[in-house]
Amino acid sequence: MSIPVPDSKDRLLSRPEAAEWLGLSPYTLNEWASTGRYGLRYYRIGRKCMYRLSDLQAFVAARAVQPL
Repeated sequence: MSIPVPDSKDRLLSRPEAAEWLGLSPYTLNEWASTGRYGLRYYRIGRKCMYRLSDLQAFVAARAVQPL
């Protein structure tokens, strides 16, 4: 029996990895999670907070600004 390999967009990133991908500090992501700011989805797995790459991509895409 083989375990399916997730698509790269479904890859889970640790908080430090997600913060680096977003160009933020892990502390900032921790504050956002604690306060519910921005509603960025994360997953609790044991004591770790993990972020799905596709959720991070959608988060960034939703904040795109069109020039006037």
